[in-house]
Amino acid sequence: QVQLVESGGGLVQPGGSLRLSCAASGSIFTIADMGWYRQASEKGRELVAIISSSGITDYTDSVKGRFVISRDNAKNTVFLQMNTLKPEDTTVYYCNAGVRRWSSDNMNDFWGQGAQVTVSS
Repeated sequence: QVQLVESGGGLVQPGGSLRLSCAASGSIFTIADMGWYRQASEKGRELVAIISSSGITDYTDSVKGRFVISRDNAKNTVFLQMNTLKPEDTTVYYCNAGVRRWSSDNMNDFWGQGAQVTVSS
């Protein structure tokens, strides 16, 4: 099995910064895209940022210029540096990875447990 464990959420004042981390472990052959999603109320989860195995990134418009996604392929870890945080960034953030396990020819999506980010004065 594969596990994704997130860390780094918390409470921060508007304009502040937080860094989320997500480490994948288990029976991993290779990881393709890794990304961060956030809960968007009744809309479900929305994609915040994504990074390919070669480092190509993409962001939703509302976080461009404020958030930076990066990854350490040697450690199967993805990061989300969140700067200039706003109250509307408050929600639960989930990491996601497309993983091929040693026991399978298929790619499967795995999710982290979620990290609460609260932006409030």
